[in-house]
Amino acid sequence: MPTVSLDDLRIWAKRTVISLAAIVVIGAAAVAWILSDRPSLAEIEWAPPTMNEATNDSVTVTWFGVTTLLFDDGETQILIDGFFSRPSLADIVFSVPVQSSAAQINYVLDEFRMRRLAAIIPVHSHFDHAMDIGALANRSSASILGSATTVQIARGAGVPDDQILLAVSGSEYAFGKFTVTLIDSVHAPLGWGGSVPFAGAIDAPLETPAPVSAWREGKSYTIIVTHDQGTTLVQGSAGFLVGALDEVQADVVMLGVAGLDSLGRNYAEQYWQALVTTTGALRVFPIHFDDFTRPFGEVMLSPRVLDNFVDTAGWLEEIRETWDTDTRLHVPEFGKPIVLYLQAAPEA
Repeated sequence: MPTVSLDDLRIWAKRTVISLAAIVVIGAAAVAWILSDRPSLAEIEWAPPTMNEATNDSVTVTWFGVTTLLFDDGETQILIDGFFSRPSLADIVFSVPVQSSAAQINYVLDEFRMRRLAAIIPVHSHFDHAMDIGALANRSSASILGSATTVQIARGAGVPDDQILLAVSGSEYAFGKFTVTLIDSVHAPLGWGGSVPFAGAIDAPLETPAPVSAWREGKSYTIIVTHDQGTTLVQGSAGFLVGALDEVQADVVMLGVAGLDSLGRNYAEQYWQALVTTTGALRVFPIHFDDFTRPFGEVMLSPRVLDNFVDTAGWLEEIRETWDTDTRLHVPEFGKPIVLYLQAAPEA
């Protein structure tokens, strides 16, 4: 048996370390390349939405990334979701405890003039929908309306009980001239084997900092926002229940599409029929198509390997041409109010 000298061991160890380091570097470079391979919104050639000039009594909606939407009729503001304190990809992957950023919340409230907030209503209670609802309520007089899990998120943030409303599915809630109805729905089956990531409920006040996995789904809702000028349906996640919206008519649908690419075109067509064809909506704005790990205000599509919104947009065009040729598709622009209900020009 040959004798192995100490120098031989040192050479072997050095070569092993170098080889492992090279593998790590190559692996990191490969991951970086995969994550940087993103489709571009410029590839989607949809016409911009037809815009009426906003007036004092126009009903507008402003998209702030993911599914955070501000409805405003000049008197009352309603916020669907509340996600401004964007945790980074590293925070999510390594389960770093996170919490709302006071500076970010203060900036958003001031910059976008959220001074008339009456209600904050999450579509469900994952972090990318409900992370900042407590901080927002504590800086306003807005009520938080949602599931029992949403209630625990609010309580964990110290929101007073008289600002917290436990939603009853199908009931109507009035805020100024708006009427809001939450209808039971389901989250898109994006997890392993058709499961839902971070499913389940929160049964005690959620104290932060906490890892993003602490924000559980709770219940998922379709949210119907009605005004005397029209009705908008908000679907935050690409899940649906057959027949749940048979009695609902809507002018506009804000259509959550995160992960739709992975669920397949047939699923996408059934989803469209359940949300758009059934309700008769004539304008559809996809939401939740952007990478929610990017800083607030930076709209980038997700890496192609995770979700390809350009492919999804192509499917939506084809499906629209099959079922609803009068319906128009538009991509919302971050932070820019959209007049929801187009008024006919007065007769001369």
